[in-house]
Amino acid sequence: MTPIMVGTMVLCFALSVSVAVSIGLASIVGIQVNGANMLISAKEIFNSINKFPLAAIPFFILAGNLMETGGISRRLVEFAKSIVGGIQGGLPMTCVLTCMIFAAVSGSSVATTFAIGAILIPALIKHGYPTNYAAALQATSAELGVIIPPSIPMILYGVSAEVSIGELFIAGFGPGLLISGALMLFVWVYCKWKGWGKNDGEGRMPFGRALWQAGWALLMPVIILGGIYGGVFTPTEASAVAVFYALVVGMVIYREIRLPDLYAILRKSVLSSAVIMFIIANAGLFAFLITRAGVPEAIGHWLEAVLQSPTMFLLGVNAALFVIGMFIETSAAIIVLAPILAPVAQHFGIDPVHFGLIMVVNLALGMITPPFGVNLFAACTVARISLDKIVTRLIPFILVVLACLMVITYVPALSLGLRDLVYGR
Repeated sequence: MTPIMVGTMVLCFALSVSVAVSIGLASIVGIQVNGANMLISAKEIFNSINKFPLAAIPFFILAGNLMETGGISRRLVEFAKSIVGGIQGGLPMTCVLTCMIFAAVSGSSVATTFAIGAILIPALIKHGYPTNYAAALQATSAELGVIIPPSIPMILYGVSAEVSIGELFIAGFGPGLLISGALMLFVWVYCKWKGWGKNDGEGRMPFGRALWQAGWALLMPVIILGGIYGGVFTPTEASAVAVFYALVVGMVIYREIRLPDLYAILRKSVLSSAVIMFIIANAGLFAFLITRAGVPEAIGHWLEAVLQSPTMFLLGVNAALFVIGMFIETSAAIIVLAPILAPVAQHFGIDPVHFGLIMVVNLALGMITPPFGVNLFAACTVARISLDKIVTRLIPFILVVLACLMVITYVPALSLGLRDLVYGR
């Protein structure tokens, strides 16, 4: 059954069938070949999405769209620019820093790309940066949206591998700050070398004024993350709080969201959420079938035999995930692979929270690697350029994130240090 399912899925990919439909069709073919009752498909599809933590996904997407329309993202850009915008290369650094702050609420890299890119890509182009460089920078920086908590892929990993979502969230700060710092250092050095950005400080607000204007926006991640780690509400409940806060700030305080705007915001959020939930539903059925066929156990035994040390196991998994991330959407890859790989990682003595961060960071790279990088499509849409023009500019950014991934992989304290401190491990 398994070879037929995998073969069907690969054939659908080759025919450019969408990921969710490919996975679902492969599962249906597997059930038919095995002669099982087709009611299994309906039951497992429902079970895949009938999980309370998944309710956070549409709420975080809606919160990100409300922030974009309500002026929160624009004020965050001005605040970040007041900090780093005064030096050469300050505008690209502003892009990274703003995405880092925005990521602390949105949980979605695509939402981050549209919300921040709509402001900063035109600003970068206006200041003389090449269009393809601006788009590549935005796509890479937006990857922080799924690494810095709250994070939709972390929620999916927590549900799939039965790991504490709260622990995953707090473990994401170290890797997120590492990647943010590395990207900011890289763009600063690169702009110095190229001679770009000598006038980046033009139009920059004084820090005090920018802080005052962005005060309500900056309070949002404090409330959300503080509430989660203070035990006031769960990560799922925090997503609803984020929506309520963004709505109140956008409509009552900043007054940039009007009642007629709500229909477009809700419609956009529903469409984005439906796509993700459809992938989760089909991937859940696929994962159930391959687990029932004994594939995870077989892969586990094979990995134990071939990769006989934790170091080699992590290297092999990183190489495989990097390739998989190029072709399979991050959410689907996590749901299918987490139940398979997490138990094997635990056999090698790897903390499941640490392994979750490795998976999320690695598969997040798939968002900025052709041919199916969702961040690339979003950034190219905002910049109005074709995908082929952005690829060469992406390579240095990918290498920087890959270097950070190796540090995250082999220095577990970077992910687990804060977790252990908070939870008293």
